[in-house]
Amino acid sequence: MRVSGAFAVVLAVSACGSSATKQSAGEPKGNFPVEVSTASFPASQRLAERTDLVIAVRNAGSKTIPNVAVTITNPAYGTAAQAFGTLLPQSAPGQPILAGRSRPVWIVDQPPGPRGYSTSQGGPGGAVTAYSNTWALGRLAPGQTARFDWGVTAVQPGSYTVRYVVAAGLTGRARAVLASGGPVAGSFHVRILAGPRQAYVNNAGKIVYSK
Repeated sequence: MRVSGAFAVVLAVSACGSSATKQSAGEPKGNFPVEVSTASFPASQRLAERTDLVIAVRNAGSKTIPNVAVTITNPAYGTAAQAFGTLLPQSAPGQPILAGRSRPVWIVDQPPGPRGYSTSQGGPGGAVTAYSNTWALGRLAPGQTARFDWGVTAVQPGSYTVRYVVAAGLTGRARAVLASGGPVAGSFHVRILAGPRQAYVNNAGKIVYSK
């Protein structure tokens, strides 16, 4: 994992203004110190393999964080591509124009937040927000930790970078900062191998997976 020391983030609104306003109503202005106690995502994966991207954020300050949030992007495209996705090239002149260029690299099987009926049916989960590629887990008291866990399945082989940015709110007024005062961000560099893992049953009757 590589943590960026200087990364400015602007959360782009992807839904109607009224939804975004409701989610960020009354957000205070200020800096809120945090620590990323866990940031993990396997660097080597295989097609069709399910893994977890986990970001655990601890409130290291003395004030309650209004709404701890994490935005997931491909740094080459920002929020123009869906979270855990990439963008197809622009259509060549004379070729049909694509309705949408964003394509998934990973399918999100289990998003952060409360597990409900929507989640079990492939929905975005209870922590989804009206801001692009952003999930929020609400207020976080001093000393407490919020755990963001995305269960994902790789569907596109290749080498990719996944960037995360932690925020203390959804409008940019409440900023999550490191002890140094810098923004809270990091990235994972992942290689997805084309061949899915092979499995067989050994002599003891146990399922064994190839590496």
